[in-house]
Amino acid sequence: MTVVVETIAALRSQVRAWRAEGLKVALVPTMGALHDGHVSLMRAALERADRCVVSIFVNPRQFAPTEDLDKYPRQLALDLDRLEKAGVHLAFTPGVDEVYPQGFATSISVGGPSSGLETDFRPAFFDGVATVVGKLFIQSEPDLAVFGEKDYQQLCVVKKLCRDLDLPVEVLGSPTIRDTEGLAMSSRNAYLSAEELEIARQLNKLLRKAASQLQSGADEQATMAAARQAILDAGFDVVDYVEARESVTLAPWRKDRDGRVLVAARLGKTRLIDNVEITASQAGPI
Repeated sequence: MTVVVETIAALRSQVRAWRAEGLKVALVPTMGALHDGHVSLMRAALERADRCVVSIFVNPRQFAPTEDLDKYPRQLALDLDRLEKAGVHLAFTPGVDEVYPQGFATSISVGGPSSGLETDFRPAFFDGVATVVGKLFIQSEPDLAVFGEKDYQQLCVVKKLCRDLDLPVEVLGSPTIRDTEGLAMSSRNAYLSAEELEIARQLNKLLRKAASQLQSGADEQATMAAARQAILDAGFDVVDYVEARESVTLAPWRKDRDGRVLVAARLGKTRLIDNVEITASQAGPI
């Protein structure tokens, strides 16, 4: 049975009791509206730890005033049912005042991998992510935490956060879960109409084509320009970015390094992100 707690004190009490028994604890931070991608993170956590904690908290600090905080899907009862079926041991479902009490005035800012990409379009996003993740790590004291590779820049930011602040949490990336057509699972996919869904399913295919071309030694600038145009031709309204970056630092990609092609594109009222790996061993000549 999944135990549900809403306070930091109750969370800490349970986790410390498990630790006193010598049990290993994993955390999966989420904003709810759980789907199969989230469940895959829970399974990865349960494979590596004795106990799994899932947090469900829609973090207001990572939304800009123009973004969809109020419309972000919330379905706590359904989410708790999913946690129960997945075998999750504890759900942490705090209110905003529990996480950010009256007078809260501290934030964490991570440089390095947070530069560019999402930050160019959502300047406060990663400060909000780093702050809430830092708090969750301090509150729950997990041995490890699992994040999805779909939000690849976020994964790199969280790893950098732990390295730089000496947080004793092993951060693991779990492969992106996709539908049968290759579309990355996302809570925001619920916003897509049937017509938009068909367009959205082209995104990963176009990314894979671009990554394959880069691995074969194609010119990066020309390949990225062609990928941008192909995404627009597929029916997307706007491409915020499509870029090749190094896998760990997210510095500009070099052909002797493992990398990722990352994209953010807008379709109607929905903004989709995705990424595809570039393997150095398959890259063309330097």
